[in-house]
Amino acid sequence: MLIDVKKIHTYYGKSHILHGVSMQLQKGELACLLGRNGVGKTTTLKSIMGLAPPAGGNILFNGQELVGKEPYEIARLGVGIVPEERRIFGSLSVHENLLMGIKPGKTKSSIEEGWTVDKIYELFPKLKERQNNKGKHLSGGEQQMLTVARTLMGNPELILVDEPTEGLAPLIAKDVLNTLSMVRDSGVTVLMVEQNFNAAIKIADRFYIMSKGQIVFEGDEPALMSAEDVRRNYLEV
Repeated sequence: MLIDVKKIHTYYGKSHILHGVSMQLQKGELACLLGRNGVGKTTTLKSIMGLAPPAGGNILFNGQELVGKEPYEIARLGVGIVPEERRIFGSLSVHENLLMGIKPGKTKSSIEEGWTVDKIYELFPKLKERQNNKGKHLSGGEQQMLTVARTLMGNPELILVDEPTEGLAPLIAKDVLNTLSMVRDSGVTVLMVEQNFNAAIKIADRFYIMSKGQIVFEGDEPALMSAEDVRRNYLEV
């Protein structure tokens, strides 16, 4: 098991957002966290990354406790995050954005053994075509791909991806999700927050559904497709 989230409780001030959330991811898995707006999906990612530290519970990554660690420490252990806002450097080229993401990964003895710019361009041919373009001149889909690619340059074992298809046209959203599927196939574990059920169902290995800060369903595609009440009550489909 790569990551084991055990009954975490997270607050924003006095507001109790996560109520005993638990989930597990195996190495090489793409899991999707589904649910309506405001149920705690993004907060779950931020809790794992240390950006919204849990007040209770445990998060074990490769057997090591993450609760209490700073975000930069968690990143050095091998966790990367792709925020919904993307946060690329608009004044830098695609190539320069990628170079900004370089750091040795936890399981790599050197950068050359992990992700390189050349390997990124193999996986993201559209970024290779646009490597000299400024980030601000990319389309929304290209910016999302660049954000994922820049995160991979840090050689994470796990990436947390927040709403990757938000605001994208259907065909572009499909490209982004296919990219995440390829990332998973490369050996990187992916935990993705998504509202687009019909898109997520095509690529994810496992699904978690949240409602009011709690996990109300866990299962694979056949289990989710047979859980009609769950889909009707908790998802936008």
